[in-house]
Amino acid sequence: MTTALPTPAPLPVPEVAELGRRVLDEVATAVVGMRDALEIALATVLAGGHVLFEDVPGLGKTLAARSLATALGLDFARLQCTPDLLPSDITGSSVFDPASRAFEFRPGPVFTGLFLADEINRTAPKTQSALLEAMAERQVSVDGTTRPLPRPFHVVATSNPVEYEGTYPLPEAQLDRFMVRLAVGYPDRDQESEVLLRRVARRQEAAPVRPVVDAATVLAMQAGVEAVEVDHDVVRYCVDLAAATRAHASLEVGASPRGSQNLLLLARAVAVLDGRDYALPEDVKRVAVPVLAHRLTLTPTAWASAVRTEGVVQELLGTVAGPATVARP
Repeated sequence: MTTALPTPAPLPVPEVAELGRRVLDEVATAVVGMRDALEIALATVLAGGHVLFEDVPGLGKTLAARSLATALGLDFARLQCTPDLLPSDITGSSVFDPASRAFEFRPGPVFTGLFLADEINRTAPKTQSALLEAMAERQVSVDGTTRPLPRPFHVVATSNPVEYEGTYPLPEAQLDRFMVRLAVGYPDRDQESEVLLRRVARRQEAAPVRPVVDAATVLAMQAGVEAVEVDHDVVRYCVDLAAATRAHASLEVGASPRGSQNLLLLARAVAVLDGRDYALPEDVKRVAVPVLAHRLTLTPTAWASAVRTEGVVQELLGTVAGPATVARP
């Protein structure tokens, strides 16, 4: 079990931006393309959130998660989700030790720095929900005892959106705990050729990635993001976007205050990775779809009309007025 680290002093914004660039460059040695998605995933980690990759199999989502964990110097655990998986397979359980004649707690794979739940929609809702407390509180409760998880702790889950047989949609409460839902998309012709050429050149399946930082430095980078103030007009813009989803005719359920808060936190982290100690409306617009789309529920009529929540968010970005100017610190 990883030992929790104390919160270090925050790193200055230029240093966070430089380390973030180096992390992304190192991940790029193993993962072709995905730069934008990986940057948002890294910003999500720096903002203290969790990531859901939802796309078809074979696009490198697991490789991206493993490479990001390695470059960040975090302990990594991967769990392949299956229909017969139990909550204790994630959290751990107490096992009787004949030598000591007592029950001893055996921690599950969730006691790590970055936990990958692969194909999370293949396991039952009861097991999916075992992650809820871990994602929200950074702790698990087993046999009446609450055990803290190591810091930093982040969940990256993958989901296949095109296959429905033998799968279980994530509960809305758990979807809301993911700060972002990202889609990688198919690579273009040149990128796919690069994937094949790199595989032939390295003469092995594994794509090695070197650690750039360690867990303590990740905490310092997160503290550096937390030290950045946000202009009141940008805050109001986040609130206005979330409020607009609650009044949209195609939506039965709009974004909650957690959605607007995550929109603000991720916009701030993206700004820091860009080397700025202030967030712009453009940062909010960049992350609005991955932050808000998975929190929205379509009306039956809109669903039958093949309306997509991503399209609704894009529409609102064009209709909700943002601040004309933003005060810089």
